Amino acid sequence: MTSPAPADYRSLPDLASRRLGGSVISANDELFAEKENLITPQAPGFRPHTFGHRGQVYDGWETRRRRTPGDDHAIVRLGVPGVVRGVVVDTAFFTGNYPPEISVAGTGVEGHVDPGADAEWTPLVPRTPAGGDQENTYPVAEEQRFTHVRLSIYPDGGVARLRVHGRPVPDPRLLDAGVVDLLALENGGEVLDCSNRFYSAPTNLISPGLASSMGDGWETARRRDDGNDWVHFGLAAPGVVRLLELDTSHFLGNAPGAAEVSGLGSDGQWRPMLLRTPLLRDTRHRFPLPVGPPVSQLRLDIFPDGGMARVRAYGALTAEGRAAVGLRWFDLLPAAAAEQVLTGSLGLPEAGAREIIGQRPFRAAGAVPDVVRPMILGG
Repeated sequence: MTSPAPADYRSLPDLASRRLGGSVISANDELFAEKENLITPQAPGFRPHTFGHRGQVYDGWETRRRRTPGDDHAIVRLGVPGVVRGVVVDTAFFTGNYPPEISVAGTGVEGHVDPGADAEWTPLVPRTPAGGDQENTYPVAEEQRFTHVRLSIYPDGGVARLRVHGRPVPDPRLLDAGVVDLLALENGGEVLDCSNRFYSAPTNLISPGLASSMGDGWETARRRDDGNDWVHFGLAAPGVVRLLELDTSHFLGNAPGAAEVSGLGSDGQWRPMLLRTPLLRDTRHRFPLPVGPPVSQLRLDIFPDGGMARVRAYGALTAEGRAAVGLRWFDLLPAAAAEQVLTGSLGLPEAGAREIIGQRPFRAAGAVPDVVRPMILGG
């Protein structure tokens, strides 16, 4: 099943980034430069005439000159599994040693395991030309949830960075433990729009963990008018928010003076959730909320401008929201991963699992077989 990749896929989060927990789990060769550099969040750098015992030091992954037929490859575990919308293979500073062709494939596995030798790889980018010292961009239209990607280079050479832009697809079983951050990128939250992203991306606001520096948050340009800046978020699914966290850590002379938060209800109306409240610099502000109606989106307004490190919205999904998350997850699982889920988690026989998988996509809750309803729909 495929769908057109959005033209602006690079605005989506990099699912492979080390910042989100990505890891380069293997490479067949990394003689000249380490594979781990592929997913470094920062842009690649270069210092000419800087030599180590393996030659010029490169901020990327570089293999030896191949003297036999074949290709080189590296496998990356995505920090956040999801649907891939586009890939960037950045060969910055690799001029006489870049790969003239690349390909990218994806796979999905169940649990905390690495793909084995018999993993089924789905082509995301077919073997295609790549240029040196540039960002090579490739849209992807494969509609599946992937946990790993494999970058292959032909026949050898160096790549500075691999970016895997897409939309997170959370495992709904991880949302059943109780109160969760409904805004977290890894749980399916997203940035829908924002007024200004001059210094850094608003996606940082919903990234995992505490911000490591000011550059790991979101900061706007200085306003010279009477307006204010804002960010529009989509929750993982409709839910009831009970605790808001507005974190200005690391922002000293440029934290917002105040903030307010509103939520979009099922009736299409925006309602105040946090009235305009003064903010302190370099502080994690936490605001308990009274029980209110479910919301599906949030809008954060800051006054007048400035920067924030993180925004959290802790609460619980509604029954309908949980069902929507489960349906999307199961419909997007690669067939092999879905079979692992049904035989491993539920103990179904292989024939029964394959029969259920063959009925996908379910799309509506009423179409889900009884034997898998609690896992997929919750409750």
